[in-house]
Amino acid sequence: MSHTPHELAEEFPDKVQKIHDLNETDAHFRKLAERYHTVNRDIHRAETNIEPTDQFNEERMRKERLHLKDQIAGMLA
Repeated sequence: MSHTPHELAEEFPDKVQKIHDLNETDAHFRKLAERYHTVNRDIHRAETNIEPTDQFNEERMRKERLHLKDQIAGMLA
């Protein structure tokens, strides 16, 4: 499969170690990161027509990814 954009390490390149540490120690952060990863992969599969979806579902997924990213950014700050 091709490279999936918007991975957390790309979104927060200066916070890679903190992402790793929080994944190891904070269950809530780990749950958010796992959900972000799942939604991000779903969006990528929709964008590349591996698993096509309608525009409303894709928009919903994008909003969820943004919401998750905002929560993650808050925990990384």
